[in-house]
Amino acid sequence: MKLALAEAEKAFEQDEVPIGCIIVRDEKVIAKGHNLTEQLKDATAHAEMMAITSASAALESRYLTETTLYVTIEPCAMCAGAIVLARIPRLVFGGYDPKAGACGTLYNITEDNRLNHQVHTIGGVMDNECAKIIQEYFRKSR
Repeated sequence: MKLALAEAEKAFEQDEVPIGCIIVRDEKVIAKGHNLTEQLKDATAHAEMMAITSASAALESRYLTETTLYVTIEPCAMCAGAIVLARIPRLVFGGYDPKAGACGTLYNITEDNRLNHQVHTIGGVMDNECAKIIQEYFRKSR
């Protein structure tokens, strides 16, 4: 999660909502990402989407089996759906998102038995540290 927080810091420095993500396979980071929605003028340029795209390119596969995705905040519905579609088996996130969280808070897309893939999901890892950087960003922007 510390590496995902480092990615969030990069987003903060670029005046993006500071969310960071890494994807690990065999104990090696194979992809990193942070929010780039403002810079790219793209609503889909979330940290998770950037990392999934990078990992898929690195593995030359749309399926990211045998990986773990770490992200600093609970994924939204779009990102949770992408995690399921990429067949990522494990998700670890920091802070819960009461406004958009789709991995246990508002919805539980990653563990929905009606879908063809479920993701073992662990939330609240380093949640204080993950919340702190987002709170600082929004305090600064107001």
